[in-house]
Amino acid sequence: MKKAIYLFLLIIILAGCKGEAADSVPDDLKTGSYPPAYGDALIEGSGAEPSVLIPMLATDSTSHDVAGLIFNGLVKYDTDLGVIGDLAESWDISPDGLVITFHLRQDVKWTDGVEFTADDVMFGFNTILDEKTPTAYREDYLQVRKAEVLDKYTFRVTYGKPFAPALTTWGNLVILPKHLLEGKDITESDFKRNPVGMGPYRLTKWTSGQDVTLSSNRDYFEGRPYIDRYIYKIIPDRATMFLELQTGGVDMMGLTPIQYTKQTDTDFFRNNFQKFRYPVFSYTYLGFNLKYPLFQDKRVRQAIAHAIDKEEIVDVVLFGLGTPSTGPYVPNTWPYNPNVKKYDYNPGKAKQLLKEAGWEDSDGDGIVDRDGSPFEFTILTNMENRLRMNTATIIQWRLNKIGMKVEIKAIEWSTFINYFIHKKRFQAVIIGWSIGIDPDQYDIWHSSKTRDREFNFVSYANIEVDELLEKGRRTFDIEERKKAYFRIQEILADELPYIFLYVPDATPVIHARFRGIKPSAIGISYNLPKWYVPKKFQRHALER
Repeated sequence: MKKAIYLFLLIIILAGCKGEAADSVPDDLKTGSYPPAYGDALIEGSGAEPSVLIPMLATDSTSHDVAGLIFNGLVKYDTDLGVIGDLAESWDISPDGLVITFHLRQDVKWTDGVEFTADDVMFGFNTILDEKTPTAYREDYLQVRKAEVLDKYTFRVTYGKPFAPALTTWGNLVILPKHLLEGKDITESDFKRNPVGMGPYRLTKWTSGQDVTLSSNRDYFEGRPYIDRYIYKIIPDRATMFLELQTGGVDMMGLTPIQYTKQTDTDFFRNNFQKFRYPVFSYTYLGFNLKYPLFQDKRVRQAIAHAIDKEEIVDVVLFGLGTPSTGPYVPNTWPYNPNVKKYDYNPGKAKQLLKEAGWEDSDGDGIVDRDGSPFEFTILTNMENRLRMNTATIIQWRLNKIGMKVEIKAIEWSTFINYFIHKKRFQAVIIGWSIGIDPDQYDIWHSSKTRDREFNFVSYANIEVDELLEKGRRTFDIEERKKAYFRIQEILADELPYIFLYVPDATPVIHARFRGIKPSAIGISYNLPKWYVPKKFQRHALER
């Protein structure tokens, strides 16, 4: 039956994926050595449109991706996952870890020409703390007891208690131009769609539903980016995006598993494109609205877990480009607990658990019921993500085998997030988290984080988990932190507010004319300003 599902999905995915090839890459580009050159444009296919370009207001990955090229933080991750300076040239940490003094770079200007100073850091910090700012990221900054501008280029924060993620929280969220936003409501300001930053690129055009165009910041403090323009071309359908890739309308996209394994396994793609594959800090899950009566008994959630074959999903949907997930951390990272309770595919066990919870097929119609009410619910997911849609299809089929009637609804991304997720108007949902490198997940799992636009939208509450989350962030001892996060995973594996499905691999493809790409543990885009196209092979010129 797994083979039948595979063939069914293969037919769906292959439909409409043929097209004419773009111009081939010349042989001398493949074999020659060329110096970096300024110019050209990189056009990336994007399945979703950003919602807002102020990082502290953004909750979707597309918004953060775009904003990440416009804004900087005080620090950032290096390729070995160590922390290095960004807008902070250096910093001092007190022996007890409670005080961090940042020494800021003195050669940085906002793209409108105004100098960046510690006042901008303080302004952003005060903005994210403001209760009127609708942000899901406030919690980390509430840990600061005192923030001070010591001088124009020195910013100091003092924490009331040890806070293990303290340094990394200053990575990208809280720096805003005081001279432009002071006294304004950032939720009403046109800055959301017309931001001014200090990053390698600046926004030049945003045409809703079509594209977002960034141009290089020629005064960028780390040096002018070689690529003149970065264009996010909004193409919700991946098959259409793939056609654009082949015909030259797109230079870069994230391949679907079948595109990576089957459709690009040709001489044309080997000669004209570069493919990459690497694990990412993210996972996909089936989440339950724990306020919805059907899912309040953990035996029901455990039954659903036993009815789902995760290996099948990885094989059929991901074509093996990923791993089954058992918790909120990525395998082979230090907080990941490999020994939590597992739910092997076992429909017999699933039916037994349902029976224990009072759900049986009493009228012989194939659907289990209790007190005359059938077990039926709807899974929501976003229509732009075919992997999630295909995952939902398999789960729907498997749950039907144990007597559950499941409907799938696919919704456009912004509506999905803003109307259904933030407002908790769902029964079950298939979605994913991009997680940070630090294991603190207070905002996702703590029982206090269930309000509108916060991340605990499934309404999970467990006193021990709350205590462990607090313990994990209050010590700098990695072994003590590890104990806390291992125990959290054990509890989540038993209670199953989510059924953790899979950790996907990233599979980007980029046209071969782009040079300077160096894959690392943090992906490939970390050094984007250093990518270039040799002069003789450039396709696009700046519009005058």
